[in-house]
Amino acid sequence: MKALVVLAALAGLVWLLTRPRRLNARHRAERSTAAREPETMVRCAHCGTHVPQADALRGRQGWYCSAAHRDQHEG
Repeated sequence: MKALVVLAALAGLVWLLTRPRRLNARHRAERSTAAREPETMVRCAHCGTHVPQADALRGRQGWYCSAAHRDQHEG
């Protein structure tokens, strides 16, 4: 019985010590999610995958998700 009380006390102590860290992490995640602007998505002309325009490659015949797909599609 004494061991159970000690175990419960240790678990409570760990919970109290890690609680501020968990709350700060949640607050940072909410703040960073709210601050991000939506990105324009474009469709790869070769495979159809949608990627952020900032990460896509522009080719003569459209947008591509990678240089390999641009080269395969445009020859």
